[in-house]
Amino acid sequence: MIGRSGNPTLKDNTFKQSGYYSGQDAMTIDGTVNKAFIMLALLLGGAFATWSMYFKGQNVLPYAIGGAIAGFILALIISFKPKTAPYLVPIYAILEGTFLGALSANYESLYNGITLQAALLTMGVFVALLLAYKTRIIKATENFKLGVFAATAGIFLVYLLSFILGLFGVTVPYLHDNSLIGIGISVIIVIVAALNLVLDFDFIETGSQQGAPKYMEWYGAFGLMVTLVWLYIEMLRLLSKLRSRD
Repeated sequence: MIGRSGNPTLKDNTFKQSGYYSGQDAMTIDGTVNKAFIMLALLLGGAFATWSMYFKGQNVLPYAIGGAIAGFILALIISFKPKTAPYLVPIYAILEGTFLGALSANYESLYNGITLQAALLTMGVFVALLLAYKTRIIKATENFKLGVFAATAGIFLVYLLSFILGLFGVTVPYLHDNSLIGIGISVIIVIVAALNLVLDFDFIETGSQQGAPKYMEWYGAFGLMVTLVWLYIEMLRLLSKLRSRD
């Protein structure tokens, strides 16, 4: 039984349902890492495009909204149909990049240098947790997985509630403000997002050990990228709250 991942794109039985493969037809950790780098390059390309457009004075809102909606639709398709990952994941990365580029440019216009800080912190957390996982300082036990999964689900529900209430002009207290409580909430969300990386590492490693098919490398890279994008956005939100208090 594959361990539970807090990342909703990496479900318990995703690898198990895919069957067992060996040799060149099997998923490997190195192959997944390579796919993740390809996704990152495509994402950065899409981000650079809307970033440049923003600072040239062009309206990037349609690209941001379109990228977010289309990316979300593709993410759902990929999650339910992992075999589509090799074809849809590269497109998803570009779409997500157009959204992130516009979002990052907006934050950068408000707080100079914040996007570089958020990116460096995200990569720092990624490397630190990867080392902690590889050296088994942090172990993805069942209780650990359940705790992170529950916390992730709770955060999702709060964001969903905030979105629905926002349609009626109602805001969730502290979630978006720069008070000490608001900053504390952002810190907790960043921690939960970061801990999802540990579950992603464990999920991908287990999948490779159990002989998942080759296309699952794209699916594993997709799940990892989803977590990294979430962590980066939460880093931006946290840093913006801190900078706005200066």
